[in-house]
Amino acid sequence: MAAPEGSQFDARQFDAKMDELLSADAQDFFTSYDEVYESFDAMGLQENLLRGIYAYGFEKPSAIQQRGIVPFCKGLDVIQQAQSGTGKTATFCSGVLQQLDYSVTECQALVLAPTRELAQQIEKVMRALGDYLGVRVHACVGGTSVREDQRILSSGVHVVVGTPGRVFDMLRRQSLRPDYIKMFVLDEADEMLSRDL
Repeated sequence: MAAPEGSQFDARQFDAKMDELLSADAQDFFTSYDEVYESFDAMGLQENLLRGIYAYGFEKPSAIQQRGIVPFCKGLDVIQQAQSGTGKTATFCSGVLQQLDYSVTECQALVLAPTRELAQQIEKVMRALGDYLGVRVHACVGGTSVREDQRILSSGVHVVVGTPGRVFDMLRRQSLRPDYIKMFVLDEADEMLSRDL
């Protein structure tokens, strides 16, 4: 499969690296993270992120938040799974918000979701938690104006949350540039991968 124009993705290089990683000792590749944090204050988060978390109504972290926020903040590759309504969205949103460089108004995090509704819901959570950080978030989803997406992206955002079709379109048009992206979140990965998106 050829990479889209303007992309520096090399499929053969990627496949070779994945083969190398998977053929290595699996223990080095898959590990479990055992640290549990009983409070948001103990996680070493920025003060303005904590303000956003508490303003959103969280008092004590849920089980997924106790285990999931810190490894994400440390830049580890993580797979997180929990029941619906347990705070998974706030978990990865907190991890993203903690790691952004707010002095650089470029897309540093890309979050993909299977539906427009979910992408817009994630955008709302990201905005609310990042309220005191001055985060700029945009939802790139189908059914909205392409020109408006292009205008907002060209004015600069820190995070793009979107659906695969519209995000790919924005990448193809070079309105969304991947140069500064350092975090990628695939929400509802099982759903995404089963849809052949």
